[in-house]
Amino acid sequence: MTQATGTHPLPLDRPSTDAPATTATTGVSTALRKLYFLRFAFAAVWAALLFATADTLGALTATLLVIYPLFDVACAVVDIRSARANSRPLRALYMNVALSAVTTAGLAVAVTSGIPAVLRVWGAWAITAGLVQLIVGAVRRAMGGQWAMIASGGISTLAGTSFILQAGQDSASLTGLAGYAFLGGVFFLVSALLLGRSRTKA
Repeated sequence: MTQATGTHPLPLDRPSTDAPATTATTGVSTALRKLYFLRFAFAAVWAALLFATADTLGALTATLLVIYPLFDVACAVVDIRSARANSRPLRALYMNVALSAVTTAGLAVAVTSGIPAVLRVWGAWAITAGLVQLIVGAVRRAMGGQWAMIASGGISTLAGTSFILQAGQDSASLTGLAGYAFLGGVFFLVSALLLGRSRTKA
């Protein structure tokens, strides 16, 4: 419909400017929900496999350790594309890609040195990635469902510190990494469910 010149007041233009913003937010929420569900499923399977093989640092265990941060890189890239497509860039996500990529390389070297080395690299990653997760969750808190991500980020920093401390003990073990991954997956699941509730209410 063609608008007659000077016959409509400015408020009639508001729906056209608000609708894209609402659609963008919904698009990001939907993409995040799918990504969070995927991350939960991956974390659950990964944790089960690592727990079953954590007694020895064999080929399967080493492969699992390297795959985890590599999967995190892939998820962060998907997250970045979704945010960019909806005009919501997050610099912290780029930092997450860099951290996980460096950790992948670090773990590939650490697995040849033993469990203590693995725990130190993983611990450093858990601390830095946890801080990034806190930032991203805080930025996205208006979407809803992000308190779980904020809590997960805080717990990750504490867990990372404990891994580094454990590396210096005789009882150093990889089983704690399995629990860490599974708990992180649960937080992703909770956040996905909360995002679904927020979208329904909207």
